[in-house]
Amino acid sequence: MTAAARANPGRFNVGTINPGSTQNLSAELLKAATGVNMTIVPYRSTPEVLTALLRDDIQIAVESYAALKSQIDDGQVRPIAGSGEARSPMLPKVPTLRESGVAAEVVGWNALVAPAQTPKDIVATLSGLIRKIVAMPDFQQRLIDLGTEAKASTPAELGARLSADIGKWAAVVKQAGLEPR
Repeated sequence: MTAAARANPGRFNVGTINPGSTQNLSAELLKAATGVNMTIVPYRSTPEVLTALLRDDIQIAVESYAALKSQIDDGQVRPIAGSGEARSPMLPKVPTLRESGVAAEVVGWNALVAPAQTPKDIVATLSGLIRKIVAMPDFQQRLIDLGTEAKASTPAELGARLSADIGKWAAVVKQAGLEPR
């Protein structure tokens, strides 16, 4: 991918959804980490990104596996790198960005939150129950079937992840020169 982008400076287009989305900022991170002059083209939706990729309007897309699982399974598109810390169990033959020589990593996550004034014992009870559910093999398998992985954490771990991601993405936004609208 980087060789193709370097061979076509300014004519290598990367499709993402929505400016400011994780996918869009991941493309900015990829651009910065590789030092390759690529044009990031934001679209309104994943189907628009997919259409652009299939028409060769863009050369790669930055999107979640779950969003493109059907097209990957059908062989319409081919994953070239995962952005996580390790290879995905859903795509074990696909190397990570780091394995591909790109010093970048993006771990997507979702969280359940409660109002700030929720008593700590209730938060602890809810957190414990969620961790038990997430550890259930049937739950884990269902999420893998949908194209995502389940991983539970504690409120403290979530706070640390949030804090680290705020710092990481603020630096990406600043380096890319992005401005809020």
